[in-house]
Amino acid sequence: MTETTMWAGTAGLALGLGILLLIAGLPLMNQPRVAERVAPYVRSVAPEALAMTRHGTPMSVMGRMLMPVAQSLAQYMRKLGLASSSELVAKRLRYANLSLTPAEFRVQQLICAAAGALVGVLIGMLAMTAGRFQPAAAALIVLTAAGLGAAARDAELTARINSRRRRMLAEFPTIAELLALSVSAGESAPGAFQRISTSCRGEIAEELSELMRRTRAGTPFVSALRTLSNEIDVPAIARFLHGVVVAVERGTPLAEVMRAQAADVRDHSKRELMEAAGRKEVAMLAPVVFGVLPLTVVFAAFPGLSLLQIGF
Repeated sequence: MTETTMWAGTAGLALGLGILLLIAGLPLMNQPRVAERVAPYVRSVAPEALAMTRHGTPMSVMGRMLMPVAQSLAQYMRKLGLASSSELVAKRLRYANLSLTPAEFRVQQLICAAAGALVGVLIGMLAMTAGRFQPAAAALIVLTAAGLGAAARDAELTARINSRRRRMLAEFPTIAELLALSVSAGESAPGAFQRISTSCRGEIAEELSELMRRTRAGTPFVSALRTLSNEIDVPAIARFLHGVVVAVERGTPLAEVMRAQAADVRDHSKRELMEAAGRKEVAMLAPVVFGVLPLTVVFAAFPGLSLLQIGF
């Protein structure tokens, strides 16, 4: 294969992909479904309906084109044990607070894999230009780059989940104290959660807003609270919500329960801080050893060396 043929094949592939995208973007190919027409009228009781109306961009068109391919690849990889199930992906997307379906996430992984494969193809083209092209090595590079692209999207989701979990843990002691204060002031449990969800900002406030939306949609408060405690991937917050559920069901004085739960949360945050400091003790010494200590030695020795030079 000559260099001219290679570039001609690349141009033809790009032209074919552009034609397919233009065809897929035609109004005839994008007739709204019944669910999409009904979605704007049920957003208040079904927030997931927002995802049904997010079409019309080139990325969404490409996503709908690639969705069957992504689902088939995901099913094949699940059989080989190389991919997680759709239920696990849905839980991880819920933990990350992303309004995506597992199929849409698979499409994003497929796009990242295609981008990685394109980088591998470019590396192969550079090797061919340099006269060091080897088919086996080029195929291995393309497959590896595609796998790394899909793994990068999964790693980004994991990082988002971990970051959101850290933010929730940082916000939780304050939210627990505010809930205990609201209940002590005479608010009922639903009223306290409603007040905190409207007056606070952050990850936990968004979860409490979702809780109150479910309650307004007709779900009993205790059932909605139990569902939220099962959905949150933070053990400390899940224990707090479970304690509130038990207090409401059994008639335990809610103010005392929340104050005790808030105190436990404060103690837990202190323990977490001490454990983090213990794990990073050596890393905390690095600025002292490599920054402060050499600077102190320089400040102590420089005047003496200057006097010696003046004396000579």
